[in-house]
Amino acid sequence: MDAISNIFQAFLNIFRVPDLRNKVLFTLGMLVVYRIGFWVPLAGVDQTRLAESASKAAQDETGFGRLMEFASIFSGGSLSQSTIFGLGIMPYITAAIIFQLLQSVLPSLQELKKEGASGQQKITEWTRYATVGLCVIQAVMWLSYLRTQMLIQPEFLVGGRIVIFYAAGIAGLTAGSIFLMWLGEQIDKYGIGNGVSIILTAGILSRMPGAIKWIIDNFNPSQQNDDVSIGILGIVFLAAAFVFVTSGAILITVAQRRIPIQQAKHTRGRKVYGGQRHFLPLRVNHAGVMPIIFASSLMIFPSSIFGWLSTRAVQGDSPSWWVSTTNFLSTNFDFGAYPYIIFEIILIFFFSYFWTTVQFSPDDMSKQLRDNGSFIPGLRPGPRTAEYLETVMERITYVGAGFLAVIAIIPTVVSEQMGIPFFVSSFLGGTGLLIVVSVGLDLIQRIEANLVMRNYSGFLSSGMDNKGPRIRSGRGRS
Repeated sequence: MDAISNIFQAFLNIFRVPDLRNKVLFTLGMLVVYRIGFWVPLAGVDQTRLAESASKAAQDETGFGRLMEFASIFSGGSLSQSTIFGLGIMPYITAAIIFQLLQSVLPSLQELKKEGASGQQKITEWTRYATVGLCVIQAVMWLSYLRTQMLIQPEFLVGGRIVIFYAAGIAGLTAGSIFLMWLGEQIDKYGIGNGVSIILTAGILSRMPGAIKWIIDNFNPSQQNDDVSIGILGIVFLAAAFVFVTSGAILITVAQRRIPIQQAKHTRGRKVYGGQRHFLPLRVNHAGVMPIIFASSLMIFPSSIFGWLSTRAVQGDSPSWWVSTTNFLSTNFDFGAYPYIIFEIILIFFFSYFWTTVQFSPDDMSKQLRDNGSFIPGLRPGPRTAEYLETVMERITYVGAGFLAVIAIIPTVVSEQMGIPFFVSSFLGGTGLLIVVSVGLDLIQRIEANLVMRNYSGFLSSGMDNKGPRIRSGRGRS
């Protein structure tokens, strides 16, 4: 009860600090604007036929439906609607990832990054331009899919009106994503938290009411589980799995390997400075959610391609050996199949080490320690320190990749074994859950810092009485 009381008191403290209250309310207001955009449809799209096609595409686990279902997790929308925010914030995130990778291989970008704020501003400007290009490409792909599936209103298919449809659709989708990018920057400036991450998290959480509704509609207490309903044991399992996986995601997000660091002593006159002992924290999951994003994205393509080849081989006049080969590949690389899961785990391990290698440089960290007059006890500064840091990072990356692999395959296994749609089981793990957990922890830490800075108790601290903030002395709490 004390913990719940402290949390409730922390929420009240947020609104007692005018500056923090304004930031929180501004952020919530921007999220309301973000969700309003999902009710503004694209011109010329037959929303009724699109909703009917979406229900069929969601069941196609080897085709385009799986690709769009995976993409809709990050856009915040669904296959049943096509709005101006249909592309979401993902084009900007993709462009930022591309430039982040290029900074590790292009010397010109490395030098630009070293220039400080001016260089970072130039990279941000190029990222915005790349976002516009990605928006145009993705908009053309989506509109072309709508046209091939005859999901456009008939009057736009006559004469030159198809050009108007493409022009309006590309302009609307591109403007929607650019507006979301601007919205994220406003949250960074006037709100609290990372704006882009908060928008992405809001899009993921917006799908949770639909998942809860599906569970309620298909709940049948008279039986345990079948193809069309879920019983009491199924509800208990989903609730327990959600708590367990969320706890594991929090653990892997905050887990660190602390390397002891000793600061060298400096004598100036009769005074001795330095000599403190502190720690160098190395994150166990240094790559974050990127390995799961890359692995899940790549595994969609062989599943779709082999499924398409199998269909063409059966329908056409193909040799029997080709038909059996394509059927074998289609079956084994189908969503949830054993080879599918094995290859996804391999890709997660590969991209975990790849992303850690790109982002973590033992040589640079060793030089920074040496320049700051610090060293690891028992190791000489320089190459020996860099070799030790690289060895430690390789070992903890293996553990982090293992956790990511377990969290990534849980939604797939649950979806296949229990007959639950993927948009429901996706809340039991995968990329979406890790993003929500990491953004939620970051947001709580920012609010906690603002409260503690003003001598109010936060979510993780106490020290607040009913009359107001308690002043703390230099040695501790009064």
